[in-house]
Amino acid sequence: MDKAKSKYPPTTISDQRPTIQPRRLRRLLKRLIDIYSPTGKEREILEFLHGYLKRRGVPVVRQPVDDYRYNLIVMPRECHVGLALIGHVDTIGAYDLEHYGYEERGDRISGLGVADMKGGCAAMVEGFLALWEQNGGNIPASLVLLVGEEEDGDGVRELIKDFQFPWAIVGEPTNLKPSLSHYGYLEAQLCTAGRRIHASLANKRPNPIASMLRLILQITGYLENKRPEAVCNVRDLFSSQAGFSVPDRCEAWLDIHVPPSVPLRQIIMDIEDLFHQRRQQGLQQDTSLRFLTVDAGYSLPETGTVVAALQSIYAAHGLPWQPEAFRSHSDGNQLWEAGVMPLLLGPGELENAHAPDEWVSFRQVCLAAELYLDLLIQLMVNDP
Repeated sequence: MDKAKSKYPPTTISDQRPTIQPRRLRRLLKRLIDIYSPTGKEREILEFLHGYLKRRGVPVVRQPVDDYRYNLIVMPRECHVGLALIGHVDTIGAYDLEHYGYEERGDRISGLGVADMKGGCAAMVEGFLALWEQNGGNIPASLVLLVGEEEDGDGVRELIKDFQFPWAIVGEPTNLKPSLSHYGYLEAQLCTAGRRIHASLANKRPNPIASMLRLILQITGYLENKRPEAVCNVRDLFSSQAGFSVPDRCEAWLDIHVPPSVPLRQIIMDIEDLFHQRRQQGLQQDTSLRFLTVDAGYSLPETGTVVAALQSIYAAHGLPWQPEAFRSHSDGNQLWEAGVMPLLLGPGELENAHAPDEWVSFRQVCLAAELYLDLLIQLMVNDP
């Protein structure tokens, strides 16, 4: 049989320790990548995964998110659930609809969403399935596959309404370095408005685009000088396309990521003060600011059953225990707000996510599946 030999010591859960199947894992990962599943269009990949788990005897259920989309959840009935393995199946939109699918060159696997986070999803499914098949479903953990992470997080919002668990492993791309701390996130929408007039009369009235540029420079200047640890991205900037005229509107979207030690609310108040000062000076009469997403960061202590289990597993595999903060936004932020302790751990690197040449190492995907499997086994040994 095609089995991967684990470095982790045998346990008492069975005479024959379960192991992952790399060929099955590769086939699953290829299928996931080849199914186009941008946020809002996850139905095909959900139907595939639902059938994939059902055919293997796993009692997966659908949790409705809207009229067309749902989360997939495996929640064992006969044991306490102390941990959820959580992945999201949606991706960003394809850069090229003709070339987004699975490609393999040696150990390197490329494709839309392979790092963020179909590699993590495939590894979680394989690790969970390997133990499920051998132990009849007596696993004190849940497997959760969510929709909507790349946009407004509607999948995780529905999850936390109906299900509770103390710990979560979220398979975001961390290069298999455990992330016990997580950046906070602000999503800001800026709008400037004016009156459309002939381009040759542009000096007669404020130009919304010019006003927007000055405003963005003021905000980014504040962050660079007062909050240099924050990361600000001008995600979008567009106007009303006036032609040979002064446009009557300009809009911009900012992503601001901050370490968990930085006071998120203080940054909001400081930026709002900048707006207030500009209005008082008569520089920004027709401007609006909205913070559409405000998700706090967090830091977990290096204590607790899950952290201790992972530390012993890393030692058994000869892996260094080097926690790093997760610098982006994820479902982990909302899980934390709901009282869950989310630890991010997955194959792939964040710098490869959302890139045209997104890729992961297949060896690392296999190792991720082993780590997830080892963690589930540890939970069974400690909580039989």
